[in-house]
Parts: sequence; C-alpha cells; structure tokens
Amino acid sequence: MGSKHMQIGEVAARTELSLRTIRHYEETGLVIPSARSQGGFRLYTETDVARLIVIRRMKPLGFTLDQMRDLLVATDRLDSGEELSGEERDRALDQVRDFAQVAAERVADLHEQLARAEEFAATLRERLAPVRLP
Repeated sequence: MGSKHMQIGEVAARTELSLRTIRHYEETGLVIPSARSQGGFRLYTETDVARLIVIRRMKPLGFTLDQMRDLLVATDRLDSGEELSGEERDRALDQVRDFAQVAAERVADLHEQLARAEEFAATLRERLAPVRLP
C-alpha cells in the first residue's frame, strides 16, 4: 500500500486532540485505525488524520457525534470511488450542502458572540484605564 502508518501519539500531536479523545472517537465509530501493529498498537494513515481534523473542526460548531457520523458517511460515499447512482450521489451532496449551510450559520453566530465579547473586554479595559483629570 505504501502509505505511512502513524501511532496514536503522532496523530494526537498532528490533530491537536488528546489520546483519550481519539480513543473516544474510535469507540463511537467515527474513526477506525487503518491497521494495528503486531503488538496491537493503533496505526493511522493520512486519511485517518484528515478525518479526525474534520471531526475536530465540527466540534466547536456544536455538531453532535451523530451529525459528525452522518457527514462522514456522506463524504465517504462521495470519496469512495464507487459508482453511485445519480440519486445516491445527489443525496450525499445534499447532505454535505446542508452541513455547509448549518456550519456557515453557526460561524456567523460565533462571530457575533466574539464581537460582543470583544466589546465587553474593551469596556472593562476602559474602566481600568487611569483616570484623566481635566
């Protein structure tokens, strides 16, 4: 196959996820190690790392594990190289479009929350500035 395999520690460093989190995603079926070493250690590929990064990016947007799974199933179908019927392909693309729309809405909400938080922090800084006498 020729693809380089990585142990979980390297994957954790590359994805900025904890070992515990990666194992949790494995237990829930979101990511499955591509192989195991003779000693039973989990071995991952670049594809597995990319999948974990997608999951990591979905988390702060409030997507549930089931929603993550649904998106990954749709993208797996599209990326599988299998011949999909027009209906199957359209259904998978519609799912991805729906997730893209929800993600955009949630990002907009986060931008608004961040702007409010920055205004609040600025107000506090102003309050703490030395009092200027006329």
